[in-house]
Amino acid sequence: NGVMSGLMQMLLLKVSAHITEQLGMAPGGEFREAFKEASKVPFCKFHLGDRPIPVTFKRAIAALSFWQKVKLAWGLCFLSDPISKDDVEKCKQKDLLEQMMAEMIGEFPDLHRTIVSERDVYLTYMLKQAAKQIELPRASENEPRQYIPSVVVGVVGMGHVPGIEKNWNSELNIQEIMSVPPPSASSKIFRFVVKATVFGLMGYGCYRIGQRTVRFILSMPAAQSYLQKLTEVRPR
Repeated sequence: NGVMSGLMQMLLLKVSAHITEQLGMAPGGEFREAFKEASKVPFCKFHLGDRPIPVTFKRAIAALSFWQKVKLAWGLCFLSDPISKDDVEKCKQKDLLEQMMAEMIGEFPDLHRTIVSERDVYLTYMLKQAAKQIELPRASENEPRQYIPSVVVGVVGMGHVPGIEKNWNSELNIQEIMSVPPPSASSKIFRFVVKATVFGLMGYGCYRIGQRTVRFILSMPAAQSYLQKLTEVRPR
């Protein structure tokens, strides 16, 4: 998925591991439980209705400036705030959740737009598609169409509920939020610097290892004896 997307996924995995370590349970348990319950219901269709992760990551990275990327990466790398189960219960209160979202908006408004607001639109669109009435099969073309309502259970993160409620009665178009913008000049420069640094360090490491290997081989008595014989043979 690219250098920046790969680094972002690694950092978010680190955050997930931190939460798991603090709480003793992995994030996303509600989705795993939903899948188990759906598999018990006859004729139930299970659908992953969130926007693909690569699209979200690439749009989020493109929305941040170079220094915002550095600041975000630094914050994720050194995340060590303690999290308790009481904190999780507090987050179920809508007012506290909105307060936390407001704090994040103030620091990274573009990140909030791509990761939360755009996904609110996408999730709403997918839920509305799933909630459309189901047309019953007809015996012939002359028979009138009959519909039955769909029964849908949507399992979403709590932070998306206000956005889904807000967008539910709006006409939605997801084409724009599915496109991935081309990388900026700063992103191209940063990518080049990262690649050049990695390959430079690898090359220097290979050089140092090779140099030490040659020195070690030359210091061996057998190698020294062989070289001495070569020097004696050359004048003849």
